[in-house]
Amino acid sequence: MTAKNILLIEPKYRNKYPPIGLMKIATYHKMLGDTVTFFKGNMDDFVLDLFYYECFKKLNDMDSLIDWYDKSVAIRSFIKKKSKEIVNDPEIISSENNALINQWLFHYRDYFSKKSYKGDGLFDRIYVTTLFTFDWKVSIETILFVKDLVREPEKDIKIGGIMASLLPERVKEATGIMPIVGLLDKPRILDENDIIVDDLPLDYSILDEIDYKYPTDSAYFGVMTKGCTRKCPFCSVPKLEPNYIPKIPENNRFTKAKELYGDQRNLLLMDNNILASPNLSEIIQEIKDLGFYKGATYIQPNQLDIAIKNLGDSLNDKAYIRRTYKLIHDLLRKTRGQNRELYYSALVEHSLLKIETTTKEQLIAVYPKIKDIYEKYRYKQPMQRFVDFNQGTDCRYITEDIVKLISEIPIRPLRIAFDYFGLKEQYTEAIRLAAKYDIKELSNYILYNFHDTPDELYKRLEINQALSVKYDVHIYSFPMKYVPLEPEGRHHIGKHWKRKFIRAIQAIINVTKGIVAPSRNTEKGDFFKKAFGRNLEEFHEILYMPENYIVYRKLFEEELGYTQEWQFLFREIQKDKEKFEVVKRIIEENDFSDYQTLVQDSQSLDLLKHYSITRDMASSLATRDKNHSEIKKEFDKLIKTDNLLNLTLTYDYS
Repeated sequence: MTAKNILLIEPKYRNKYPPIGLMKIATYHKMLGDTVTFFKGNMDDFVLDLFYYECFKKLNDMDSLIDWYDKSVAIRSFIKKKSKEIVNDPEIISSENNALINQWLFHYRDYFSKKSYKGDGLFDRIYVTTLFTFDWKVSIETILFVKDLVREPEKDIKIGGIMASLLPERVKEATGIMPIVGLLDKPRILDENDIIVDDLPLDYSILDEIDYKYPTDSAYFGVMTKGCTRKCPFCSVPKLEPNYIPKIPENNRFTKAKELYGDQRNLLLMDNNILASPNLSEIIQEIKDLGFYKGATYIQPNQLDIAIKNLGDSLNDKAYIRRTYKLIHDLLRKTRGQNRELYYSALVEHSLLKIETTTKEQLIAVYPKIKDIYEKYRYKQPMQRFVDFNQGTDCRYITEDIVKLISEIPIRPLRIAFDYFGLKEQYTEAIRLAAKYDIKELSNYILYNFHDTPDELYKRLEINQALSVKYDVHIYSFPMKYVPLEPEGRHHIGKHWKRKFIRAIQAIINVTKGIVAPSRNTEKGDFFKKAFGRNLEEFHEILYMPENYIVYRKLFEEELGYTQEWQFLFREIQKDKEKFEVVKRIIEENDFSDYQTLVQDSQSLDLLKHYSITRDMASSLATRDKNHSEIKKEFDKLIKTDNLLNLTLTYDYS
């Protein structure tokens, strides 16, 4: 069977965890002897790199005396931007193969800029993964782009992942390609063979092929169970994994990863409801057998040794050339004295100062000369290991026996969902038990904008603050806005919510990147009470507060005093119920583009002008190096001038 050229694509959205599905597919195709490439980033740059490498090989074959590595930037610039620096290079002009060199340079430039490669079948098959539905636009654009890289898009492009599985018909309508729905958990889904892709170990090496760095580093990824026993109306898991599997066979998936890529520090499990498993005690024992028991420490293995071995075994040359180069240069900054001179001289001797001149052969050749220095300076201090049930645990399953069991592993943090206020009793008991068994670091997902009210969100956050103090634990709350599956779902407003309330919550947590930290009293007061209010009455007022007054609290409240001015007007206007109802509706809709036609009285106009400061104005003036009185004068022009001045709020926090 002829080996295939396979491309794996993750669209250029931001995400925390690597694409586990693509990592399994990489293993699958390498088992079949295929060539596999992984990419995440700008697709034009990816295609440019393809043609650059092809062009480089042609040019090197024609005149190997020219250092083409040194001209890599100029070659790329010519192909992409038609820069003439390379064709005017004296060394190329003087080459006896000048005409042929120019012919190939122009060939690849036109091939790239005119998309002459369309339909040539640069790849035999392309896989595109998808994540959240709010990444719809970039995901669809990526799929449409790669249609030019295969001969028969409907047959040669495989689309999968969460978004594609939840909205298959819409993806087909947008791209002409029907996605694969759900998991690759049966044979013959991709090809006529008996391999079950979902059971395969992950190919961690592909992550070093790309520039994008996932925040989670040095971790085993996987699941111990599949699916969920619940059918929560706000959750997509029942559609993605409809059957609950209480224990997946161990299958050496973690030990194989350790053999190939070295031991990893942490264990990150993506189970959707691991506590529902009747096999939980077996799962905990398996985790402990992997080396993740309470108090376990980790010493990083020699990463250079592993990289050189995998480079020598041709496990993934592109990835390990990049990884080895990075490891070597990261250590260069730590070397001192004579060792630094020896180390640096070896890199110079083997042309390893730039990635463009780095080759597999030179990396392998330099290794014996630097390995002892690398071993001396590399990081060898013991580090604590942690286990993370990343998708969260279900407090309705938590019992004392279960908490005692999971306390035997170094779980950090223990994530417990608090999706609605009705879970208060079970959730509170779960926190008490966690504290009893010395689980001090907790993380909490708090769903809002579904069937809840703003008051219920506040109360759940307040409960976490109280529990943190009562049990001396750290509960980090993550308010998570409910978004329906449709791509337009990010604009959804729940039954008990208003557009302004949603944006107020987003403005509050924007400062802390989505985290509501446990209470810690300081000279300036408690963060939670300052951010969300000391009680429901203050919380309600904050929901109506101008967004920039929430984001730039220090500027508008402490330095300029505008928050107090707004607060006075807001409280005064509430005394006139009829007038307040009109103003209230405008604020709740969060649309101030036409408020002058909706209200005429000066009191309402004075209040609504506080909403006329845009985020760009506030940001620009807040960071400007000038005294407060000068800044105040500029804002006074916006707030205290002609009532007919039409300045609208344009920044979208979502």
